[in-house]
Amino acid sequence: MRKKLLIIVSLLVLALPLAAQTVEPHPDNIYSSQPQGYEKPMPFPFIRQSDIVWSTDLWKTISAGELFNQFFYFPDDEYHAYGKKSLAYILWDAMAAGEIPIYEDDDLQIPIDNEAFVERYTRPDTIQLEIGYDEDDNELFETIIRPKNFDGSEIYSYAFRETWFIGRQDSRQDSRRIALAPLKETYRELLQGEAIPLGVQPLFWVPMQHPAVRSLLIRYTAYIDPNNVVRQPSWDWIFINQYYDAYVTRESNRHLRKISDYVTGEDALIEAAIIEDKVFDIENSMWEY
Repeated sequence: MRKKLLIIVSLLVLALPLAAQTVEPHPDNIYSSQPQGYEKPMPFPFIRQSDIVWSTDLWKTISAGELFNQFFYFPDDEYHAYGKKSLAYILWDAMAAGEIPIYEDDDLQIPIDNEAFVERYTRPDTIQLEIGYDEDDNELFETIIRPKNFDGSEIYSYAFRETWFIGRQDSRQDSRRIALAPLKETYRELLQGEAIPLGVQPLFWVPMQHPAVRSLLIRYTAYIDPNNVVRQPSWDWIFINQYYDAYVTRESNRHLRKISDYVTGEDALIEAAIIEDKVFDIENSMWEY
Protein backbone atom coordinates (compact mmCIF):
# COMPACT_ATOMS: atom_id res chain seq x y z
CA MET A 1 0.00 0.00 0.00
CA ARG A 2 2.83 2.33 0.90
CA LYS A 3 4.54 1.58 -2.42
CA LYS A 4 1.38 2.43 -4.36
CA LEU A 5 0.99 5.70 -2.43
CA LEU A 6 4.63 6.59 -3.05
CA ILE A 7 4.24 5.97 -6.79
CA ILE A 8 1.12 8.15 -6.98
CA VAL A 9 2.83 11.01 -5.11
CA SER A 10 5.89 10.74 -7.35
CA LEU A 11 3.76 10.93 -10.49
CA LEU A 12 1.96 14.01 -9.18
CA VAL A 13 5.26 15.75 -8.39
CA LEU A 14 6.59 14.99 -11.87
CA ALA A 15 3.40 16.33 -13.45
CA LEU A 16 3.58 19.71 -11.68
CA PRO A 17 6.26 21.27 -13.96
CA LEU A 18 4.32 20.15 -17.02
CA ALA A 19 1.14 21.70 -15.67
CA ALA A 20 2.96 24.91 -14.83
CA GLN A 21 4.20 25.21 -18.39
CA THR A 22 0.72 24.89 -19.86
CA VAL A 23 -0.70 28.34 -20.57
CA GLU A 24 -3.51 29.67 -22.66
CA PRO A 25 -2.08 30.96 -25.96
CA HIS A 26 -2.87 34.48 -27.16
CA PRO A 27 -5.27 34.36 -30.11
CA ASP A 28 -3.20 36.76 -32.23
CA ASN A 29 0.36 36.15 -31.06
CA ILE A 30 2.63 33.76 -29.17
CA TYR A 31 3.21 36.35 -26.44
CA SER A 32 1.38 39.23 -24.80
CA SER A 33 1.40 42.43 -26.83
CA GLN A 34 1.54 44.53 -23.66
CA PRO A 35 4.26 47.19 -24.07
CA GLN A 36 7.46 46.43 -22.20
CA GLY A 37 7.80 48.21 -18.89
CA TYR A 38 5.03 49.01 -16.45
CA GLU A 39 1.40 48.01 -16.86
CA LYS A 40 0.53 51.27 -15.13
CA PRO A 41 2.40 54.58 -15.35
CA MET A 42 5.25 54.79 -12.87
CA PRO A 43 4.33 57.55 -10.40
CA PHE A 44 6.77 60.43 -10.12
CA PRO A 45 8.13 61.29 -6.67
CA PHE A 46 6.25 64.08 -4.91
CA ILE A 47 8.22 67.32 -4.93
CA ARG A 48 7.49 70.37 -2.81
CA GLN A 49 8.14 73.78 -4.28
CA SER A 50 10.27 74.66 -1.25
CA ASP A 51 12.59 71.74 -2.09
CA ILE A 52 13.42 73.11 -5.56
CA VAL A 53 16.64 75.14 -5.53
CA TRP A 54 16.78 75.78 -9.29
CA SER A 55 14.37 75.35 -12.21
CA THR A 56 13.99 76.43 -15.82
CA ASP A 57 11.79 75.64 -18.78
CA LEU A 58 12.92 74.59 -22.26
CA TRP A 59 10.84 74.37 -25.42
CA LYS A 60 12.01 71.80 -27.92
CA THR A 61 11.00 70.33 -31.27
CA ILE A 62 11.20 66.70 -32.39
CA SER A 63 11.47 66.27 -36.16
CA ALA A 64 10.31 62.91 -37.48
CA GLY A 65 12.38 63.61 -40.58
CA GLU A 66 15.52 62.71 -38.63
CA LEU A 67 16.49 59.07 -39.00
CA PHE A 68 16.55 58.43 -35.25
CA ASN A 69 13.07 59.96 -34.81
CA GLN A 70 11.29 58.13 -37.64
CA PHE A 71 9.34 55.98 -35.20
CA PHE A 72 7.40 59.15 -34.32
CA TYR A 73 5.95 59.13 -37.85
CA PHE A 74 5.39 55.46 -38.62
CA PRO A 75 3.20 53.52 -39.01
CA ASP A 76 1.12 56.13 -40.85
CA ASP A 77 -1.72 53.77 -41.78
CA GLU A 78 -4.99 55.55 -41.00
CA TYR A 79 -6.80 52.20 -40.69
CA HIS A 80 -4.53 51.11 -37.81
CA ALA A 81 -3.72 47.69 -39.24
CA TYR A 82 -3.06 45.16 -36.46
CA GLY A 83 -3.85 47.87 -33.89
CA LYS A 84 -0.63 49.76 -34.64
CA LYS A 85 -0.78 53.57 -34.59
CA SER A 86 1.61 56.45 -35.00
CA LEU A 87 1.81 58.95 -32.15
CA ALA A 88 -0.30 61.41 -34.16
CA TYR A 89 -3.21 58.97 -34.42
CA ILE A 90 -2.82 57.90 -30.79
CA LEU A 91 -3.29 61.49 -29.63
CA TRP A 92 -6.01 62.36 -32.16
CA ASP A 93 -8.15 59.27 -31.56
CA ALA A 94 -7.97 59.70 -27.78
CA MET A 95 -8.76 63.40 -28.07
CA ALA A 96 -11.70 62.78 -30.41
CA ALA A 97 -13.06 60.17 -27.99
CA GLY A 98 -12.79 62.64 -25.11
CA GLU A 99 -10.27 60.49 -23.25
CA ILE A 100 -7.67 63.23 -22.78
CA PRO A 101 -7.91 67.02 -22.29
CA ILE A 102 -6.39 69.47 -24.77
CA TYR A 103 -5.37 73.12 -24.54
CA GLU A 104 -4.66 76.08 -26.80
CA ASP A 105 -1.45 77.09 -25.04
CA ASP A 106 1.69 75.40 -23.69
CA ASP A 107 0.95 76.86 -20.24
CA LEU A 108 -2.16 74.65 -20.20
CA GLN A 109 -4.37 77.55 -19.10
CA ILE A 110 -6.88 77.70 -21.98
CA PRO A 111 -8.81 74.41 -22.32
CA ILE A 112 -10.39 73.37 -25.61
CA ASP A 113 -13.70 71.57 -25.91
CA ASN A 114 -12.77 68.30 -27.63
CA GLU A 115 -16.05 67.80 -29.46
CA ALA A 116 -16.12 71.37 -30.75
CA PHE A 117 -12.51 71.12 -31.91
CA VAL A 118 -13.14 67.91 -33.87
CA GLU A 119 -16.24 69.42 -35.48
CA ARG A 120 -14.36 72.58 -36.44
CA TYR A 121 -11.32 70.71 -37.74
CA THR A 122 -13.28 68.22 -39.85
CA ARG A 123 -15.73 70.80 -41.24
CA PRO A 124 -15.76 70.40 -45.06
CA ASP A 125 -14.04 73.09 -47.11
CA THR A 126 -16.01 74.97 -49.77
CA ILE A 127 -13.85 75.75 -52.78
CA GLN A 128 -14.67 77.59 -55.98
CA LEU A 129 -12.88 76.27 -59.04
CA GLU A 130 -12.71 77.98 -62.42
CA ILE A 131 -14.27 75.68 -65.02
CA GLY A 132 -14.29 77.90 -68.12
CA TYR A 133 -16.07 80.83 -69.76
CA ASP A 134 -19.61 81.50 -70.93
CA GLU A 135 -20.66 82.94 -74.29
CA ASP A 136 -19.86 86.48 -73.10
CA ASP A 137 -16.35 85.48 -71.91
CA ASN A 138 -17.37 85.65 -68.27
CA GLU A 139 -15.53 83.25 -65.96
CA LEU A 140 -17.54 80.28 -64.76
CA PHE A 141 -16.95 78.78 -61.33
CA GLU A 142 -18.07 75.54 -59.72
CA THR A 143 -18.47 75.22 -55.97
CA ILE A 144 -16.95 72.03 -54.61
CA ILE A 145 -17.38 70.74 -51.08
CA ARG A 146 -14.21 68.93 -50.03
CA PRO A 147 -14.44 66.59 -47.02
CA LYS A 148 -11.79 67.16 -44.40
CA ASN A 149 -10.53 64.45 -42.05
CA PHE A 150 -7.52 64.18 -39.81
CA ASP A 151 -4.49 62.77 -41.61
CA GLY A 152 -1.71 61.64 -39.31
CA SER A 153 0.75 61.51 -42.20
CA GLU A 154 0.69 65.34 -42.23
CA ILE A 155 2.28 65.47 -38.76
CA TYR A 156 6.04 65.55 -39.27
CA SER A 157 7.14 67.12 -35.99
CA TYR A 158 6.17 67.72 -32.37
CA ALA A 159 6.78 70.62 -30.00
CA PHE A 160 7.02 70.15 -26.28
CA ARG A 161 7.74 72.10 -23.14
CA GLU A 162 9.79 70.55 -20.37
CA THR A 163 10.88 71.66 -16.90
CA TRP A 164 14.40 71.04 -15.62
CA PHE A 165 15.04 71.31 -11.88
CA ILE A 166 17.44 70.49 -9.07
CA GLY A 167 16.08 69.33 -5.72
CA ARG A 168 17.43 70.30 -2.32
CA GLN A 169 17.44 66.71 -1.06
CA ASP A 170 19.94 65.17 -3.49
CA SER A 171 21.21 68.11 -5.60
CA ARG A 172 20.47 65.99 -8.66
CA GLN A 173 19.18 67.43 -11.91
CA ASP A 174 15.95 65.97 -13.27
CA SER A 175 13.28 66.90 -15.81
CA ARG A 176 9.61 66.43 -16.61
CA ARG A 177 7.78 66.78 -19.91
CA ILE A 178 4.91 69.24 -19.30
CA ALA A 179 3.08 69.78 -22.60
CA LEU A 180 3.22 68.22 -26.06
CA ALA A 181 1.77 69.44 -29.36
CA PRO A 182 1.58 67.83 -32.82
CA LEU A 183 2.77 70.39 -35.38
CA LYS A 184 1.07 70.82 -38.74
CA GLU A 185 1.67 73.00 -41.79
CA THR A 186 -1.34 75.31 -41.98
CA TYR A 187 -2.85 77.33 -44.83
CA ARG A 188 -5.53 79.97 -45.26
CA GLU A 189 -7.90 78.93 -47.99
CA LEU A 190 -8.77 81.55 -50.61
CA LEU A 191 -11.12 81.58 -53.58
CA GLN A 192 -10.39 79.54 -56.70
CA GLY A 193 -8.59 76.84 -54.70
CA GLU A 194 -5.66 79.07 -53.73
CA ALA A 195 -4.12 79.06 -50.26
CA ILE A 196 -1.63 81.15 -48.31
CA PRO A 197 0.87 79.18 -46.17
CA LEU A 198 0.80 80.25 -42.52
CA GLY A 199 3.71 78.11 -41.38
CA VAL A 200 3.89 75.25 -38.89
CA GLN A 201 1.41 75.62 -36.03
CA PRO A 202 0.50 73.48 -32.98
CA LEU A 203 -2.66 71.46 -33.51
CA PHE A 204 -3.38 71.40 -29.77
CA TRP A 205 -1.41 70.99 -26.54
CA VAL A 206 -1.62 67.84 -24.41
CA PRO A 207 -0.82 67.88 -20.65
CA MET A 208 1.89 65.24 -20.34
CA GLN A 209 1.60 64.95 -16.54
CA HIS A 210 -2.15 64.26 -16.65
CA PRO A 211 -3.00 60.70 -15.48
CA ALA A 212 -5.25 60.09 -18.50
CA VAL A 213 -2.45 61.06 -20.90
CA ARG A 214 0.14 58.87 -19.17
CA SER A 215 -2.31 55.95 -19.10
CA LEU A 216 -2.85 56.45 -22.83
CA LEU A 217 0.85 56.59 -23.71
CA ILE A 218 1.68 53.46 -21.75
CA ARG A 219 -0.93 51.45 -23.68
CA TYR A 220 0.79 51.91 -27.05
CA THR A 221 4.20 50.88 -28.27
CA ALA A 222 6.78 52.95 -30.10
CA TYR A 223 8.41 50.90 -32.87
CA ILE A 224 12.01 51.90 -32.26
CA ASP A 225 13.65 48.75 -33.65
CA PRO A 226 12.36 47.57 -37.05
CA ASN A 227 14.59 44.48 -36.85
CA ASN A 228 13.18 43.24 -33.55
CA VAL A 229 9.41 43.55 -33.17
CA VAL A 230 9.44 42.43 -29.53
CA ARG A 231 11.73 45.29 -28.44
CA GLN A 232 9.07 47.98 -28.48
CA PRO A 233 8.71 50.11 -25.32
CA SER A 234 5.70 52.23 -24.49
CA TRP A 235 5.43 55.88 -25.45
CA ASP A 236 5.43 56.73 -21.76
CA TRP A 237 8.88 55.11 -21.52
CA ILE A 238 10.05 57.05 -24.59
CA PHE A 239 9.28 60.44 -23.01
CA ILE A 240 10.50 59.59 -19.51
CA ASN A 241 13.84 58.37 -20.87
CA GLN A 242 14.02 61.10 -23.54
CA TYR A 243 14.64 58.51 -26.26
CA TYR A 244 14.64 60.98 -29.17
CA ASP A 245 16.65 63.74 -30.79
CA ALA A 246 15.26 67.21 -30.15
CA TYR A 247 16.53 70.75 -30.55
CA VAL A 248 15.84 73.76 -28.32
CA THR A 249 13.63 76.52 -29.74
CA ARG A 250 13.23 78.63 -26.61
CA GLU A 251 14.32 78.92 -22.99
CA SER A 252 12.76 80.71 -20.03
CA ASN A 253 13.60 84.39 -20.30
CA ARG A 254 12.15 87.71 -19.22
CA HIS A 255 11.41 88.74 -22.81
CA LEU A 256 9.51 85.53 -23.69
CA ARG A 257 11.59 85.36 -26.86
CA LYS A 258 12.10 82.35 -29.09
CA ILE A 259 15.53 81.66 -30.54
CA SER A 260 14.13 82.44 -33.99
CA ASP A 261 13.28 85.97 -32.78
CA TYR A 262 16.95 86.99 -32.62
CA VAL A 263 18.99 84.47 -34.67
CA THR A 264 18.25 82.27 -37.67
CA GLY A 265 19.79 79.50 -39.74
CA GLU A 266 23.00 77.91 -38.49
CA ASP A 267 23.30 80.52 -35.73
CA ALA A 268 19.97 79.29 -34.31
CA LEU A 269 21.32 75.73 -34.07
CA ILE A 270 24.46 76.96 -32.34
CA GLU A 271 22.37 78.99 -29.89
CA ALA A 272 20.19 75.95 -29.15
CA ALA A 273 23.28 73.87 -28.36
CA ILE A 274 24.64 76.63 -26.10
CA ILE A 275 21.37 76.77 -24.13
CA GLU A 276 21.27 73.00 -23.66
CA ASP A 277 24.91 72.87 -22.55
CA LYS A 278 24.25 75.70 -20.11
CA VAL A 279 21.40 73.76 -18.49
CA PHE A 280 23.46 70.59 -18.14
CA ASP A 281 26.47 72.49 -16.74
CA ILE A 282 24.42 73.84 -13.83
CA GLU A 283 24.35 70.42 -12.14
CA ASN A 284 28.13 70.03 -12.51
CA SER A 285 28.70 73.40 -10.85
CA MET A 286 26.70 72.45 -7.75
CA TRP A 287 28.38 70.67 -4.82
CA GLU A 288 26.95 68.90 -1.79
CA TYR A 289 28.98 68.43 1.38
